[in-house]
Amino acid sequence: MKHPNLFQSYTFNNGVTVSNRLAVAPMTHLASDDNGHITAEERQFLTDRFRGIGLFISAATLVHDGGKAFYGQPEAIGPEDLPSLREVARIAHDQGAKALLQIHHGGWQSIPELNPNGEIFAPSEHPETGAKALTEAQILSIIDGYGRAAELALEAGFDGVEIHGANNYLIQQFFSAQSNRRTDAWGGSLQNRLRFPLAVVDAVTAVRDKHAKPEFIIGYRFSPEEPGENGITMADTFALIDALVRKSLQYLHVSLWDFYKKARRGADTDRTRIEQLHQHIGGKLPLIGVGNLYTASQAAEALATGWAEFIALGKTLLINPHWA
Repeated sequence: MKHPNLFQSYTFNNGVTVSNRLAVAPMTHLASDDNGHITAEERQFLTDRFRGIGLFISAATLVHDGGKAFYGQPEAIGPEDLPSLREVARIAHDQGAKALLQIHHGGWQSIPELNPNGEIFAPSEHPETGAKALTEAQILSIIDGYGRAAELALEAGFDGVEIHGANNYLIQQFFSAQSNRRTDAWGGSLQNRLRFPLAVVDAVTAVRDKHAKPEFIIGYRFSPEEPGENGITMADTFALIDALVRKSLQYLHVSLWDFYKKARRGADTDRTRIEQLHQHIGGKLPLIGVGNLYTASQAAEALATGWAEFIALGKTLLINPHWA
């Protein structure tokens, strides 16, 4: 077998074994209907798209009204979403993959016309988009929404969920001092800015505990840096990692445009972000890496660096669904 390192199995800390080291990166498809349910177009997109890949991570799936950030975005808000979710999980399983539902809220990146009363919300007021600052009650409701989405995923037959804490959506907005200017317990200090991400993790893990399903996989995706004077630095992300590895997670997933991109600030700028992230994790959790890897040789070389336990593929599988 060529590139055998890509096809070694991996067992998570909850005992679940994945058949290989390849993941389908979460890809927005804009193909669900207005209710966030699967369509013929979406079904065609997903079917026979990733056969032979070990982990399937779904498109970002909405957890709460007011956070819809894409036309045709899937939803996991209530029981009416279960038939659609069940079908997505089945399509993934039919291709031999573990199925993970990525759960998401857009924050100020939400699109007003797609949300009730044209209102969108963020940690702090965001004049550029018209987003309003969330109240305490709204924050708690959204946290509950993440837990409810995880419960729907479990009921629909997904093998787990990935919490979308990356790409400047709501969870990252809370973590970033650049977008979170709150002066209450949800903002200000680094510890306060960690409060929302960790509360989401706790809400999701509580669902798994409630149903006594230790085999339910929970992962967390993050972006390691932001531009701007008050943007997230590598040092901030190291603090996030320190908090996450103490939770009952199965993996971390770094969002990168380039697997080999070097750090901007807050760490050694002569070394890649992913190398330093992996070193900081210190083997406590596996890391999924991604970024401009198109061929099997490139994916195998990236995995061989030892900087990630899995390689995620996005555009690669759009170009060649039978890559694996």
